[in-house]
Amino acid sequence: MSQARLFFCFIFFIYLFDVCNSQNFTRPNDWKKYRKELVFQGGASGFLGDLGGLNKIGTDFSPVDIEFILTRPAFSLAYRYKFSKNFNVHSSINYLLVAGDDKLTTEPFRNNRNLNFKSNIFELAVRAELSLFTSRVGHRYGIKKTLSRRHKGKSSEFIVFAGVGGFYFNPKGKNPSTGRWEKLYPLRTEGQGLPGGPKKYSRISISIPVGIAYRMILNKLWCVGIEASYRKTFTDYIDDVSTTYYPNRTLQLDTYGIKSLAFSDPSKGDIPNATAPNGDGTGAQRGDKEKDAFMSVQVTVGRFFPPKRRKTRLRSKF
Repeated sequence: MSQARLFFCFIFFIYLFDVCNSQNFTRPNDWKKYRKELVFQGGASGFLGDLGGLNKIGTDFSPVDIEFILTRPAFSLAYRYKFSKNFNVHSSINYLLVAGDDKLTTEPFRNNRNLNFKSNIFELAVRAELSLFTSRVGHRYGIKKTLSRRHKGKSSEFIVFAGVGGFYFNPKGKNPSTGRWEKLYPLRTEGQGLPGGPKKYSRISISIPVGIAYRMILNKLWCVGIEASYRKTFTDYIDDVSTTYYPNRTLQLDTYGIKSLAFSDPSKGDIPNATAPNGDGTGAQRGDKEKDAFMSVQVTVGRFFPPKRRKTRLRSKF
């Protein structure tokens, strides 16, 4: 049985076990106390694309390829609304900084390519969440010194989610001469817009966030947790690297200038002719056609907005 099937079977059995046990602890409408939630998140982000990665080819779009030394900050502000006991909608504003650097890999072709980048990512996203654990509460009548009351603050919830988002990025490369980070989009490093070259790419794209989250409800107002999210995107240019070097270097130089060539091909020369045009006149491989991805792991702090209690009116007997 594959690892994915084992994982989903494990989650399914935990869910059944929790549902069976939660009947003794949860009142039918207790989830409504946690219906509205403002969420603050902070953690680390990582890039999964053409640049950097492990010391071998073929893993550059897998989470195992994360270069931990290049993880950067990630922050989010979100709002969660509980439509039912086990279904939420979560909308968020996200900021992530992602980076990649070929110098950190010993894989010969990547290391010789010698490209690097960083980019701010600003994302708006909405997602649907399935809650696999039901929040538990203490003794129904709040009797003091009961075991259930002492464990009242240990309710928890496990969530799986998927959604859609839109994000803006703007890759920058480090100038080896000045040490300054410069915007790569205006340099057209792969000959975008030139005869035989690709078209100009958009710096706005779509993301598909999927992931898991766990949170512990401390009381009626606060909860804490952790979240891991993977975003598949529909662009191959977050790192400004996609397919091939532009073969007509003279035309690229005349059109976009010497800086375009410098950021297009800063290769070290360890592999002779690695970036030279192929025999048929096409450009040498610079990246691959797989779309980029990025991910984040964040600590979360949630603030609930429980419904206001209605005042009880005493009816006169007369």
